[in-house]
Order: sequence, then structure tokens, then C-alpha cells
Amino acid sequence: MQAGTRSRLTLACILVTILLDMIGVGIIVPVLPELLEELTGGSVANAAVIGGYLVFTYAFMQFVFSPVLGNLSDRFGRRPVLLCSLLGLTFDYLMMSVAPAVWYLFIGRIIAGVAGAAVGTASAYMADITPPHKRTHRFGLIGAAFGPGMVIGPVIGGELGEFGPRVPFYVAAGLAFANFLLGLLVLPESMPKHAPQIRHPPCQSVWCYYCTTAISGCALAIDSTVRLFIVRASTVCRV
Repeated sequence: MQAGTRSRLTLACILVTILLDMIGVGIIVPVLPELLEELTGGSVANAAVIGGYLVFTYAFMQFVFSPVLGNLSDRFGRRPVLLCSLLGLTFDYLMMSVAPAVWYLFIGRIIAGVAGAAVGTASAYMADITPPHKRTHRFGLIGAAFGPGMVIGPVIGGELGEFGPRVPFYVAAGLAFANFLLGLLVLPESMPKHAPQIRHPPCQSVWCYYCTTAISGCALAIDSTVRLFIVRASTVCRV
């Protein structure tokens, strides 16, 4: 395989990984009320409370494990962390698709939060393979992958949810596993074998960044979830 083609495939794999992480945030939202009502047999109000805890669980795990996966990628390499993340997402979607009880959903969201925390590792991989004069453009592509993921996720969940509340998770699992296979074939290790160990001195600005990102992400997810449950409740009331 030519170097230029392999470089483009590597870039595409990284961007698709980030896109799938963002889709994972949104794909659960349209089908969550129906799935929770099915599992709990309760009202929309009870489902809304559980849905809020699920959103919190996902965001909290991402917040906690982002620096952990970053340190692991510095020590053991970017490639194994990214591939394990994609396998984790695959397992999460499969687990949620066959969930017989609510606690399955919480375990799935915990796994998804840990696996989704690899966005920082994907950004580090992008920095490793990009010349300094192209980094602004490449990091712009990473930012561009966030928006479509947040838009595509609810659309996929809503359209496929017409066939059942579990169908979107089967499709998401297939996409994540396909991306894992793509990474297995075209994603080389970006760090040199004998690279010096990277030290991470404590930095107040880094923690400010994590806190700001976590708060904004939670606010966005909670807003989307609350709006959806309001629509669901109004629909039930009309019926």
C-alpha cells in the first residue's frame, strides 16, 4: 500500500473513531424513553429520572477516564488504547441491545463512557502523525467530526427506532466493530518504539479544561434528554 493512501486511511480511521464516539452520545436519546418504559414498566416520569442517571453516568466516566487513557496511551502506545476503545464500544452497544433489565443499561453506559474517553488519545495520535504546519487543519477536522456525530446520532436512533427500541444499538455495534477492523488493518502505532516516557506535571489549566468540557457536555446531554422526555410525555397525554 502506498504511503499516501495509507496516510489517508489512517486519518479517516481516526476521524471515524471520533465520529462514532459522538454518535454514541446521541443514538440512545430517541429510543431511551421507550426502552426504559419497556424495562421498568413504569411511567414516563420514572423513565425520565433513570434517563438522567444514565446520562450522568456516561459523562462522569468520560470525565474520569480521559486523563487515565491519555496516560496509558503515552506508556503503551496510541494504537492499543484506540482499538480497545472500539471493542469496548462494540460490547457496550451489544449489551444494551439485549438488556433484560435497567442495570444492564448502566453497565453499558459505564463501558461507553470509558471507551468514549479515548477522544483525547485520538487527538494525541493526530498530533503524532501530523507535521507542525498542518496541525491546525487536522485539529479542525477533529472538531468538525464532533458536530455531525451529535446530529447523526439522534437521527439514526430515531429512524431505526421505528423498527424497535433495540435496533439502533445493533447497527451501532456493527459500525463500531467495522471501525475496529479498519483500525486493525490500517492503523499503525504513531509513537516511536524507544520514545522517552512523557511526564505530565500538574497543570491547573488542564483540569479547568476537563471541568469545562464535562459541564458543557452534561448540560447538552441533559437538555436533549429533558426535551425528548417532554415530547414523549406530551404524546402519551394526547393518546
